[in-house]
Amino acid sequence: MLVLLPPSEGKASSGRGAPLKLESLSLPGLTAAREAVLDELVELCVGDEGKAREVLGLSEGLRGEVAKNAELRTAGARPAGEIYTGVLYDALGLSSLDAAAKRRAGRSLLVFSGLWGAVRVTDRIPSYRCSMGVKLPGIGALGAHWRTAMASALPEVAGAGLVLDLRSSAYAAAWKPKGEVAGRTATVRVLHAPTRKVVSHFNKATKGRIVRSLLSAGIAPKDPAELVTVLRDLGYEVEAEAPAKAGAQAWALDVLVDEVH
Repeated sequence: MLVLLPPSEGKASSGRGAPLKLESLSLPGLTAAREAVLDELVELCVGDEGKAREVLGLSEGLRGEVAKNAELRTAGARPAGEIYTGVLYDALGLSSLDAAAKRRAGRSLLVFSGLWGAVRVTDRIPSYRCSMGVKLPGIGALGAHWRTAMASALPEVAGAGLVLDLRSSAYAAAWKPKGEVAGRTATVRVLHAPTRKVVSHFNKATKGRIVRSLLSAGIAPKDPAELVTVLRDLGYEVEAEAPAKAGAQAWALDVLVDEVH
């Protein structure tokens, strides 16, 4: 099972670890694309702060994020699972998983990123600020930048099992499963049951809880149909829509929630 996650906008500090080693990150096929984004982002943030804030969509109150980006090559690095914070990652609670569940997380979780493309939670990265919606002056839109590299690297990473896609739309734009991989992919939307609307907090927290439930139970569904059964057995209310043409499109799953505990 491969679980695709969005990053968090807020991130923990880099800490005092050894600095980034791009060549040590998972998915080495993305190294050249990572180098290109890293070079331009650092150059942008070392230069005109006002321009950098404008490009990155940062308010005056977030000017410190520009300085942080300027030091990406020398800042301490920590496992990505410790860098990413926020509602989804709080609900996932990687640090409180047992040892076996942590190993499963290291194998199955892939976090998409405007800067790194995609990393595993065990990959060591510094804290940064660069969303997938950013358009860097030289590279352009990051979603488009990543699509070519992802098209080569991701099908192999997806393996032969279920792909559980929990990404937001901006990050989903960087790689869309196709063909046979699409047929074993399930996208998940979390709806507030009384209104049947997507509510950000419910959406993020429930996605984190779903991943934690699967990792803690040691369950890796083989395909979307089995995932529906497993989630219902775990107590989730799930509505599923199989694709009209089997094996060509992803399954669409709606998880209905009344409240987040």
